[in-house]
Amino acid sequence: MRTIAVAGHVCVDIRPHLGVGTGLDAGKLIEVGAADITLGGVVGNTAFDLTALGAHVRVFATIGDDVFGGIVAAALAAEPLVDAHPRIVPGATTSYSLVLEPGGVDRTIWHHVGANALFDARDLDVGDVDILHLGYPPLLPAVVVDDGDPLVAALTAAKALGVTTSVDLAVVDPLSPVAGHDWQRILTRTAAVSDVLSPSLDDLTSALRIDEPYSPGLVDELARLLLGWGAAVVAISAGKHGLHLVTGSVGRLRNAGRALAPHADVWADRTVSVPTVVVDVPVTTNGAGDASSAGLLYAIGCGAGPDGSALLAAACAGAHVRGDRTTPEAVGRMRPDLSPLFPTVPSRRT
Repeated sequence: MRTIAVAGHVCVDIRPHLGVGTGLDAGKLIEVGAADITLGGVVGNTAFDLTALGAHVRVFATIGDDVFGGIVAAALAAEPLVDAHPRIVPGATTSYSLVLEPGGVDRTIWHHVGANALFDARDLDVGDVDILHLGYPPLLPAVVVDDGDPLVAALTAAKALGVTTSVDLAVVDPLSPVAGHDWQRILTRTAAVSDVLSPSLDDLTSALRIDEPYSPGLVDELARLLLGWGAAVVAISAGKHGLHLVTGSVGRLRNAGRALAPHADVWADRTVSVPTVVVDVPVTTNGAGDASSAGLLYAIGCGAGPDGSALLAAACAGAHVRGDRTTPEAVGRMRPDLSPLFPTVPSRRT
């Protein structure tokens, strides 16, 4: 298994248990259940999903010296498969999210970007890793200034060291400070130095200001647009409509870093669509896209081909929605055919 670095957005997720129909009602006290307090963002989700699968992960993130920062630092330190490198900024406020998910209703997230606004991609020490996964640029304001110059520079530097680069996006809030950026320009430049892109359909339509409902044609069009801008592998998650993966030419794959270049012939010029894993009793959709990215990267790190990688991505998302950790055991219950990707099960948290 290759080494993976996960860098970028981190936050403390506070998710109160809400009954069906729970909502805001001014002037009233509304009783709710206990709250789950976990790490979120690409660091809290994708990194921990990777460790659940058995990967060793190096983490880079920016936090404050406040109570939430202490929660982040403690959680990272408690994970034996994480080599954490948090940058602590005195006086900064650590990012947090209130995840509001009443029964039977898709989630709403109230989010404070906090110290993520100070994340500096120049802090990344990734010369000895095989894969660098960075997320989410729309919530890392400092990396997308000047048409994404800092982001492009960090990815370019990693590629020069032979690292396979991977980027996940986030929805671009039209009311956020970064909404006025030229996101088509940023994505065009980012794709050119990204070996793997794993955005959601909502991420892309918000960034490119596309007002069009889901269709297989739209997803494929956007995937091939990103390939045309230079990405080697594009995996777009579309919620209940599944995962759509497309890949570039053999020449592009041979320039896709240590994790992909040796398998360029297997990965080149492929299109794979995988349906969503059906979950009888969904627990949460929050973080499902990050779990999908973790499955994709873990499979790539194991030398799997595009079919197995897409299947593991979908299985990890399904396990997450079901409320399970993305362990080999949880994946195996849904997809026994993926068990060869897990030759050993290292010690991990349960």
